[in-house]
Amino acid sequence: MAELHPIIVHFTVALTVVGVLLRLVSLTGRVPFAGPAAALLIIVAAATSVAAVTSGDDAHGPVERVPGARPAVVEHEEWGERARNALLVVAALELAALALRRSPRVRLVHAASAAFGLMALFMVYEAGEHGGDLVYAYAGGVGIRSGDPRDVERLLVAGAYHQSQADRKAGRADQAAALADMLAERFPSDVEVQLMAAESQLVDRKAPEAALRILTGVVPVAANRAAVSRRVSLLADAYEQLGRPSDAMAALEAGITLLGENPRLQSRLDTLRETAASPRQP
Repeated sequence: MAELHPIIVHFTVALTVVGVLLRLVSLTGRVPFAGPAAALLIIVAAATSVAAVTSGDDAHGPVERVPGARPAVVEHEEWGERARNALLVVAALELAALALRRSPRVRLVHAASAAFGLMALFMVYEAGEHGGDLVYAYAGGVGIRSGDPRDVERLLVAGAYHQSQADRKAGRADQAAALADMLAERFPSDVEVQLMAAESQLVDRKAPEAALRILTGVVPVAANRAAVSRRVSLLADAYEQLGRPSDAMAALEAGITLLGENPRLQSRLDTLRETAASPRQP
């Protein structure tokens, strides 16, 4: 059930939130359908919470083996188990209320269910918050849920890209370039990875010749207009770094011809033309 965990937990969260809110509304006695709806949703939420914990246990193995991730996995699991236990208590109160529906004590049971429901809602929130932290801060489960090796490759690309951006921002140009080189070598047929590598040569290594060599071998399909536009911009950057503005303008003109109207490329081409037409200062 590991692959179903992200789906199941979202049902648990939604059912709990709506069910507890409806139980609170039902205490006013002004919304007749709120009571039965709350009972149904809370009981189903408790059932899905059991499935959520079971599927989470099935999924945790590969995630907690990631260096540094185990404490986050354990904390998420503990909050998930607390939420499940609390929801089972609330569900039991709802079942008791159904058994006592003709008794005057049923309002007391509903009030207890609302109180415990708020506690359960807090625990569900904490489990979800720690689950989100596990996914977004530790990449827990990202890339491995489907079992498709291509997902792991996409995870590698994303991680290397974001780390290279962080390295560049921190002034670690050599490390940023090393990551781009690693991706370019590992994914030689990936157009966007190759464009990233060319950009790194320009920005991190100030090596326009190397960037041009990469860009010469990159041919994005015409349907991928974003990649075509980026390649044209990088070609112009490389030629400008080499002091060849006429080649930069030619690259931009070719790109505009291929893509049609493109305000960004056209604006850059106009700027280069104005610069070229301006009289040089002695």
